[in-house]
Amino acid sequence: MSISIVGDNTTESRQTTYSQIWSNSEKFFFRLAFLFFLLLILPVDLSYYKDLFHPKSFFWLLSSIAGYRPGWGQLSGISAHYGFLGYATWFWTFGIALIGSAIWSIFDNKRSQAAKNYKQLYYWLRVIVRYRIALGIIAFGFLKVYPMQMPPPAISNLETNIGDYNTYKIYWQQLGIVIWYEVLLGFVEVLGGLLMFFRRTSAIGAFINAGVLLNIAHANFAYDGGVHVYSSLFVLFSIFILLPYLKNLWTLFILRKDVSSFPFFPQWKGKKKNIYLIVKSLIVVLFTIVYGILRYDVHYKQGYLKDPIKPGLSNAAGFYNVSTFKLNGTEIAYSPYDSVRWQNVIFEKWSTLTYQVYHPFDISLENGTPAKNDWERNYELAGIAGGRRFLYYKLDTLKQTLLFQDKNFKKYRTDNNDKSKGKNRKKDEGFQPLFSLHYERLSNDKIILSGKSENKDSLYVVLERVRKDYPVYSGL
Repeated sequence: MSISIVGDNTTESRQTTYSQIWSNSEKFFFRLAFLFFLLLILPVDLSYYKDLFHPKSFFWLLSSIAGYRPGWGQLSGISAHYGFLGYATWFWTFGIALIGSAIWSIFDNKRSQAAKNYKQLYYWLRVIVRYRIALGIIAFGFLKVYPMQMPPPAISNLETNIGDYNTYKIYWQQLGIVIWYEVLLGFVEVLGGLLMFFRRTSAIGAFINAGVLLNIAHANFAYDGGVHVYSSLFVLFSIFILLPYLKNLWTLFILRKDVSSFPFFPQWKGKKKNIYLIVKSLIVVLFTIVYGILRYDVHYKQGYLKDPIKPGLSNAAGFYNVSTFKLNGTEIAYSPYDSVRWQNVIFEKWSTLTYQVYHPFDISLENGTPAKNDWERNYELAGIAGGRRFLYYKLDTLKQTLLFQDKNFKKYRTDNNDKSKGKNRKKDEGFQPLFSLHYERLSNDKIILSGKSENKDSLYVVLERVRKDYPVYSGL
């Protein structure tokens, strides 16, 4: 029992490599795998290239390349977004690859000198798959290395009943609390991706990535995260990279037969070797060092984050009971089933005010995409029900006013677009206030809000802070 290394610089080893003949079934399954993986890796949607070459900056160009997700032929519906129907693109791709491999087989068999094997194509397919894993996993990882993918919970989140949470938000909030665990996961993903750039470490990298991404995939199934298909893609790619190693391990240790390493890899010499080293070094540096620096800049200098960062009303953050609520001069008594009277109010440490009423609001099932402006950042309200309305406010300390905009930005934008047809409004053109309220601070724990609502009703609200200690914050 021995291990032989094939593919070195000896003429004998190269001749042995090329003399091996694949069976017809081996060649067919390779053709199928070759077409299937290429169709999943190479963008076939023309709109992708349109967006790719009109990037906001070089970082967004790199992100578009690293974060491509095959999505043509996607189905609609709940199961398509959260369940097994989300894999529809894979099935269409497999069907096309099956037809393509059959046609390929016919043409190859008709040739006077049919291919004995596809060792060179197999090598390059593995390279393409390895690099696709590397780019995607590293981009995944940096979202956690700079812990912004799953921010810590806001006060409003901590005051939300568990039954009013979307399941994915529960999972993300748990990870957001243990921030250093999130950072550790990010480093593991970046390391796993980096190992895929190098042939000799690709097996270790594939093993790491398969384990990490399988965990992400089944967590997204369990908690309806909606990223199960994309994470499963890297599990599939990693298994493809691992298969020959698993076969060799089985043959060597179980069957106790001789095995060889992969039978072909190019022997770069002279200028070709220099070009190869330059291209490979450029890709590695761009998608590790440069990408990592640019992502830090985008998040922490340009401010593309999920949670708002602009400070709110000074020393006001906390939970407030509504002791008095007057609408058009008439006081409304507290009732948990009143659809107008505010039950409680929360000031976040940033410029967000929320109030709770017995009234349903549209629920965003997004995972909180990073945005440039505070009023566009919706992670704090994403995946949450319970009759809580989220408002962004601009603070004017001289006039003591709060200028409010609804944080359910998509619905707000749609409603205003309907009201302003023909005015040629620009998409996401910026902060557009709904109403303003005057604030008066009677003490550190008592605030009065007064003014007109968006419906032009007169409001008078007295807020009394309830001092609370949230244990989860002690570890942050």
